[in-house]
Amino acid sequence: MSNDKRISDAMEQALNKQMMEEATQAQAYIALGSWAEVNNYPGIADFFYKHSAEERNHMFKFLAYINERGGEAKIEAIPAPRDNPVSLETCIEDVWQHELENSKKIYALVDQAMAERDWATFNFLQWFVKEQIEEEALINNLRDKFALASKDKADNQNFYELDKDMASASQEGDLPREKSVE
Repeated sequence: MSNDKRISDAMEQALNKQMMEEATQAQAYIALGSWAEVNNYPGIADFFYKHSAEERNHMFKFLAYINERGGEAKIEAIPAPRDNPVSLETCIEDVWQHELENSKKIYALVDQAMAERDWATFNFLQWFVKEQIEEEALINNLRDKFALASKDKADNQNFYELDKDMASASQEGDLPREKSVE
């Protein structure tokens, strides 16, 4: 690979910072997965473990891009994750807030790329813009499911079960003319 650097020093530094943000978040999701597992939420633990791997892949995308553009990805120490959440609700809300903050960081990188007229980096970052839209939708859906499953359980537990059933329900109804006793 050529040593011709095709990103500014400022962009290289900003991309390296975001790369380490992704690594930090991967560690945070592992910690949340472990917390969920220990607290008997195996499905939520699995969700967080898988999400940790996704965040690590995001880190690698930044690493590969920085190096490909002639910069140098700088791997730094990953800070310890925050303390364990006090409840599943605070856990989910913390993840939601983090995703909102991460979106702001991605948008700031997009602004920087635009200001520098660095169209290659601008284009690269569009994948992350789309990814953050998906991340926010995913975690917001998790928040909605939690609220449905946990608030006023006497009524909402049934709604939660109905919602789970509807996720795999057929989009076609049974026609009387196709019914048979066989």
